Amino acid sequence: MSEAVEEILEETKMGMEDSIDALKRSFKTIRTGKVSTNILDGIFVDYYGASTKLSQVATVLASDATTITVSPWEKNLLGDIERAIQSANIGVNPNNDGDQIKLFFPPMTTEQRVESVKQAKSMGDTAKVSIRNHRKDGNNSIKKLEKEKEITGDESKSYQDEIQKITDSFTNSVDALFKSKEAEVMKI
Repeated sequence: MSEAVEEILEETKMGMEDSIDALKRSFKTIRTGKVSTNILDGIFVDYYGASTKLSQVATVLASDATTITVSPWEKNLLGDIERAIQSANIGVNPNNDGDQIKLFFPPMTTEQRVESVKQAKSMGDTAKVSIRNHRKDGNNSIKKLEKEKEITGDESKSYQDEIQKITDSFTNSVDALFKSKEAEVMKI
């Protein structure tokens, strides 16, 4: 196997691994039966003119299965944090007690669970599209090598088959991650 082919296969795998990592990060934002602080990951606060992640200006803790407590490091940020959480529309209203903000999440309804599963399925489908795009890029690079007579037609077919095996492996990983997330969301 030539160095160019090894590089193409490695780049294809790395791209697909990035797709899996992105899916895992996306899944963390989906609410399950037990509340997770990851639901606040996408919230940014204006901190002295800079848009800053909430976790970088406050301590964010899940105090129990249905409550998240946000304790800002500087009390003057309470109002900004409260507004940022409200505008993020995460399904709960922040309760500001003057020292910290508490978010009380009611138990999920069956409809909410089904909606969360649909959201997870959509994220999984997006990851699969990304993986297939990496497969297409890898195959195109292999075909280019064949066209430039660096590899034979048989080698090209063999390497494309190898890329398909890699793709199948990553697609199966997406399916497994989705099944796991679905079970987590539906667990009462």
